[in-house]
Amino acid sequence: MILSAARLAARDVVSPPFRGTLWKVLGLTAVALIALWFAVRWLFEVVAIPFFARFAPDMPSWADNAGTYAGLAAGIALALLMAFLIAPVSAIIAGLFLDDVAEVVERTDYADAAPGVALPFLRGIVLSIKFFGIVILGNLVAFALLWVPVVNVGAFFIVNGYLLGREYFQFAALRYRSEEDASAMRHRYGTRIFLAGLVIALILAIPIVNLVTPLFAAAMMVHLHQKLARREFSLPLRPADGAVRPDPGFPA
Repeated sequence: MILSAARLAARDVVSPPFRGTLWKVLGLTAVALIALWFAVRWLFEVVAIPFFARFAPDMPSWADNAGTYAGLAAGIALALLMAFLIAPVSAIIAGLFLDDVAEVVERTDYADAAPGVALPFLRGIVLSIKFFGIVILGNLVAFALLWVPVVNVGAFFIVNGYLLGREYFQFAALRYRSEEDASAMRHRYGTRIFLAGLVIALILAIPIVNLVTPLFAAAMMVHLHQKLARREFSLPLRPADGAVRPDPGFPA
């Protein structure tokens, strides 16, 4: 079931319906990183160098080229941080489009099910920030254990697998369930969701490819939720006449 959901998600990410969202995420991520580069350069040129110059008026001659050195320092700093920044930046941006991803998956592969309900805008913003924080937290924990042999790799996958699996499944389930029901379902299938989270963590660990992690994760968990819900008959289906009449307890 997990491998099937991963295979379908990989297919979805490169499919025509996803391409518009994919280009939006990649474009906005690039814009955000470029803006960050200029922000770091500004910080060096306008803030850091004048600050130190105030306490060291007899700075050496190379300080006359402060702008050049600031730009170089900013570039080096961002190059070192790129592997750390690219995943969380893309996560917070992609979080704004996750409902679009879910709708495509549900419409394409689960047309017999009642459509899920998109999260309210503010709830979606909170969820996007939450995903950003999760990716940051997971990578900080892994970074803290970087110098511990073997443990570092295990920590990265265990922490990210648990957090990413938990939150992306919750997102997919909330389109059909209350928060309490979504959490209860997540606990019933905790092992499967964790294993699915490990697959997502593997994608996150691959440079460049990790740009599509949020879209892949959302699609995979929509597939997984649909499969699990159908197994326990807890998913509202379209009646034969095509009308949509969700069961009580599901969002209308």
